[in-house]
Order: sequence, then structure tokens, then C-alpha cells
Amino acid sequence: MQLIGFLDSPFVRRVAITMQCLEIPYQHRELSIFRDFEEFRAISPMVKVPTLVLDDGQALIDSSLIIQYLEAQHSDRSLMPADAGQYITATRYIGTALIVMEKRAQLIYETGQRPEEKQHAAWIERLNKQLYGAIELLESYVAPLGESADSWLFSQELSQADISIATAWRFIVHNDTSDERLRNYPALAAFSARAESLPQFLACPVSA
Repeated sequence: MQLIGFLDSPFVRRVAITMQCLEIPYQHRELSIFRDFEEFRAISPMVKVPTLVLDDGQALIDSSLIIQYLEAQHSDRSLMPADAGQYITATRYIGTALIVMEKRAQLIYETGQRPEEKQHAAWIERLNKQLYGAIELLESYVAPLGESADSWLFSQELSQADISIATAWRFIVHNDTSDERLRNYPALAAFSARAESLPQFLACPVSA
């Protein structure tokens, strides 16, 4: 299998880290949706990251759907909690982390790809409200862990919620190094730093 996309995308990175955690072998191919558009389009006309190219040439998209496929077809275990109540909570946490990724990505496209004179200030303000509303929720999710060094959100093992939250925060920090607001989320910072020290995360460094 071949995972396509740069690891500066949190969507690509959460899939890569998941594959590391599940010990699923894969090849990583760095193609940009901007610089390598035509080469990427030859693989998949949708030019969306992440794309997972299967051994038979079929291409899967969407990080959550790819992860569902990997757990169902290539692993004997899941990174989701077995308990029904915890499963719902984990799904809620993952959804919030995905919103953080999505809204920050939209801000990057709006301010980095659209000419300044065509940028929509009201839209940017709305995206920021959605982004920081979701970040506040993530902070509240991980804060109860305190300084615990031997457990994660649902057990002593990483869950998909842990992976997604840590990946989302790393994406924010990578793109907002000078934003003073990030100091308001110490629990998230500590949680992410702890995750980033794990071998599965170290094997998937954020693209420079």
C-alpha cells in the first residue's frame, strides 16, 4: 500500500501514525496537491490527501474512511474503545479534533492561496471562532489527565482519539508559532508533547 501526501497535513499524518500503531506496512509518497497536481491527478482525479493506493491500484480517500478500512481489513485490533459509552465519547473527541484540522486548513487556504484583496474578513473571523471553539473543547477533554504519564484518554493504550487530538495540536503549533493564544492551552501542549515523544509519532515527523 502507498500513502500519498505530505505529513504537514494532519489528515495524512493521523493515517500514517495509525498505520504505525497497527503495525501495517506501507510506502509513503510525498506529493503536493499544489506543486505535483498533474502527477497526483494521474493517480486520482480527486487530488485529495490523504490518498491510500491499495496493492491492486484502487485509491481510497478521507482519513477516517481509510482508518476504518485499515482496521477492518489489515489489523486484528481497533484503536477505538470497546466499551459502548467510551466509543461514543471517543467519536465525539475525534470529531472535534477533525474540526480543528479542517478549520485551520481552511484558514491556510483562505489567507495563503487567495489574493489578499479577495480575502473575506467575515469568513476568516468565523473560521477563527470555530477553530478556537474546538480547541477550547480539546483542552477540556485532556485537562483531566493532569500530569499523568502512564495513561491516555481511555486506557494505558493509545486510542484514535489520542492520536487525532495530538496530531491536531501539532498542526496548530506548526502553523501558528507566534500566536500568543496558544499559551492558553497548557494541557493540550503537554498532552501533545507526550504523544510526540512516542516512536509511532517520531516515525511520522511533520514535513518541513
